[in-house]
Amino acid sequence: MHKLSLFTLAATLTFAQQPPPAVHSPVVQTDGRITFRLLAPYAQKVSVSIEGQPSPFPMQKDEQGIWGATSPVLTPNIYGYSFTEDGVHIIDPSNTQIKPNLLSLSNAVEVPGPAPMSWDQAAIPHGEVHHHFYHSTVVGDNRDFYVYTPPNYNPAASVTYPVLYLLHGFSDDASGWTSVGKANLILDYLIDANLAKPMIVVMPLGYGAPEILHRTGPPTSNPDLRERNIANFRTALIDEVMPAVERAYKMDTDRNSRAIAGLSMGGAESLLTGLNRMDKFSWVGSFSAGGAGDDFAAAFPQAGEEMNQKLHLLWMACGTEDRLIDSNRKLIAWLKSKGVTLTQIETPGMHTWMVWRNNLIHFAPLLFQKPAAQPTI
Repeated sequence: MHKLSLFTLAATLTFAQQPPPAVHSPVVQTDGRITFRLLAPYAQKVSVSIEGQPSPFPMQKDEQGIWGATSPVLTPNIYGYSFTEDGVHIIDPSNTQIKPNLLSLSNAVEVPGPAPMSWDQAAIPHGEVHHHFYHSTVVGDNRDFYVYTPPNYNPAASVTYPVLYLLHGFSDDASGWTSVGKANLILDYLIDANLAKPMIVVMPLGYGAPEILHRTGPPTSNPDLRERNIANFRTALIDEVMPAVERAYKMDTDRNSRAIAGLSMGGAESLLTGLNRMDKFSWVGSFSAGGAGDDFAAAFPQAGEEMNQKLHLLWMACGTEDRLIDSNRKLIAWLKSKGVTLTQIETPGMHTWMVWRNNLIHFAPLLFQKPAAQPTI
């Protein structure tokens, strides 16, 4: 018994001293499939969730304790993904590409296309992304925002630019549109291809009531919290962020040169801000808007045919597999019943960045184009 124990101990120590097997993950196949792997020898059940796929994919364990799964063929795009190990959400330790998020981190992997994608870092002139910090007296916290300036922007020159205020969604931080949405690279591509006018893009933090993020706090469906979040955000944007960027950057300050758009929570914020402050904005877009509430008359008291004389563009998009498609259709139908002219876009896709990057690619070229009638206010 003593010899057996010593033998077992020696075997255990030998095993423990062996280096863990190499894990390569993710591996993108030439046909567009992705193989994911995770070293978890003591796990009982592991799956991988891929952005845009309706259900997680179960993974199988090999003799080395490495779990693996291969996706179906995926179209060229950037995909977020994460693992679930015995009920616990984890990121891929073999992949340094991380999607920042205030509630749940995940990884990113790109399936390349036969030609460069609109967000690829091509050999073209690039703009710059500037990171700013400030204290918000409206919200009562320290926060940040990002500003994209287009290629050839010169703060010493007399040239001024129109501005797009671009809003992130719930659980994202202020970097969402650059780190995940690749907005700066998309604008670089569109401007270089003469598909969009050179513009400045301001990307603020979208929480007027940061407690909306607290997992132990009131649910996001709480109407009082939701309304406070949007109202404080709108005030902070108009009274704090806009004056700051207009002092610091060479931008046009006329409402005809201001646009606002956003995704999900930011889509609702863009509508509730832009359509209620048409003295500030004349171009409004929403991508998969969520959180505008059900009382449309109270939310949009100015809705009516006269709104058409004040807006250059009202553009509302949503994916057909998005859980918010019904609420978007209801809001669009209500606005149309009030005589509001708008562009309704429905594309295949779920509540994902693949849809929102595509929305930006098609929305940005419409902004600040002439000839266009000058809306009256």
